[in-house]
Amino acid sequence: MRKDSTSFLGLKWLVAMAITLASSQATLANETRVIIREGRWMLGDSAINSGTPAEGLLMNVRMVNCTFEDLGRIDFDPEANTNQFIAKIPEYKSQGVNAFTLCLQGGMPGYEGAINSAFTANGELRTEYVRRVERVIRACDQQGLAVILGCFYQRQDQQFQDEAAIRTALVAVVRWIQKCQFTNVVLEVTNEYGHGGFDFQIFKTTEGQIELIRLAKKTHPQLLVSTSGGGGGGVDEGVARVCDFLLVHYNNTPLPKIPDRIAALQKFGKPIVCNEDDKVGADGARALELSVRNGASWGFMHEKQNQRFPFEFAGEQDDPVVYGKLKELTTKSVP
Repeated sequence: MRKDSTSFLGLKWLVAMAITLASSQATLANETRVIIREGRWMLGDSAINSGTPAEGLLMNVRMVNCTFEDLGRIDFDPEANTNQFIAKIPEYKSQGVNAFTLCLQGGMPGYEGAINSAFTANGELRTEYVRRVERVIRACDQQGLAVILGCFYQRQDQQFQDEAAIRTALVAVVRWIQKCQFTNVVLEVTNEYGHGGFDFQIFKTTEGQIELIRLAKKTHPQLLVSTSGGGGGGVDEGVARVCDFLLVHYNNTPLPKIPDRIAALQKFGKPIVCNEDDKVGADGARALELSVRNGASWGFMHEKQNQRFPFEFAGEQDDPVVYGKLKELTTKSVP
């Protein structure tokens, strides 16, 4: 009788462990699958923003410093900063946001000298940093949102010991995405390659970017990969040919020129995604509308609010005019 009782208790323990494991796996299950089909952004089999003026477009917000750290500051709590952002994700989604741009080397925080990198000098991933990024990616996944994940940022390539470490770092990121089985992540290799803040040649030239894009695609052929240039809204032809989608920035692009920039890129037959425009208020809302009306995704960068230290994430109140227009274009039915 005792033997039967022991066996029964053992069986109950195994069942309990199986349920716990299954629950844990369900928690980590990827709910959001982002793909491109016939030039349109899709969530699974459905076009993003279906039935609205922004159908098939990936409307995004730049939040690269939601996972920020500065190893030179002891007065900043990176985890609390990330928690603050994660708590606001549902509100941003309710305003029509489809994706956030994150970056493994953050963005300009409003002061020089920050040491903010997810990589060691030899290109390995720093566990504590990528854990924060993973938390944000999974929180987005649960909300049905995509992530444009940037790898390299000007002012931070100095953290690498050589160009071999940069290649190692890129492969490490792509393999990490594979290991985590993220299906809501697309890759931005470099933020604004050619920027004067880069030291390594691989970040300064079109040839260097083509090499890195091909390396990422070779490592994970199913991953959607691109890279971004400066704020003038253009894409070099060589880069455009090897990217899965075209990433542009409109910081220095006057409003009347946005339709022209979009028209010039449509010959490549690939989705056009602005993932950085620092226009705010009425100008930001107009840039958003011009992009959508001309068939391109648009990305908001509220530099003073979301990117400069100390970072604030207030949802709609970051810029009620921009978010009001975004909500209108992603929820209003097409006549």
